[in-house]
Parts: sequence; C-alpha cells; structure tokens
Amino acid sequence: MAVAPSISSIEQSIIEDFSLFETWEEKYEYIIDIGKKLAPLNDQFKTEEYKIKGCQSSVWIHSFLKDGIVYFEGDSDAVIVKGLVSLMIQVLSGHTPQEIIDAPLGFIDAVGLSSHLAQTRSNGLRAMIKQMKLDAGVYLIKG
Repeated sequence: MAVAPSISSIEQSIIEDFSLFETWEEKYEYIIDIGKKLAPLNDQFKTEEYKIKGCQSSVWIHSFLKDGIVYFEGDSDAVIVKGLVSLMIQVLSGHTPQEIIDAPLGFIDAVGLSSHLAQTRSNGLRAMIKQMKLDAGVYLIKG
C-alpha cells in the first residue's frame, strides 16, 4: 500500500505551484482551474446538513472515515470558492484524524491567500477549515 504524502509536503508543493505565478490575477485563475478539476459532489450531500456556515457562497463539505483515514468531498456554487474547497481537500483528505487536527496549514499565509482574499472569502475559508478539523475530531473520538 502506497503511503500518502504528508500534509506538510502537500503544502510545500502548493507553495511551489503558486510561486510560478507573477500576479494575483494569475493566482486566482489557477485557483479557479483547480476548482474546475474537483470531482462533482453527489447531490445527496448538497443539503443544509453539509453546508458550511459562515460562507457567503454555498459550500458543502462531506467527509467519511475509511480504514482510519478521513476523506473529504466538496463543492461550491462560486468558482473561486470551489477552487479553495479543492485546495483544502487536496491538503487534508487522505490523512488520519489526528494529522488533520494538528495541521497548521501554513501554506495559506505562505501563498498570500489570507492577505489577498476578500474578508468574506477569508471568513468562509476559515469556516471550511474549522468544519474539516471538527469532522476529523469527531472521527478521532469515535475511534
């Protein structure tokens, strides 16, 4: 069984990817492209139960535990936010609950997302991260 790359190595790869772009316009285009590649979320998870509170756009995150590993799926009705959802899934999905809880997610500051996103988008990203870590915590407790 192949070992998944660590969260920190995935973050480092994202930082390197973002460094290839000169302007924030290019970085936004990249985020949108990432979102376009996100697998569609099954409509059964596009309900209030899976909707992230605190996001201006509609964002749904579904998680499940398989063999001690947490997997995330998600979607949004806004193209840039869908890209952010995809980034977070790329970083956090496929790891143990404890790894997800402990992840500092330094790539967000390193690539400049925290300073270049509109306040509402930034709040939504924080709400998304909070929910993903909360889900991981529930799986950790349930064992």
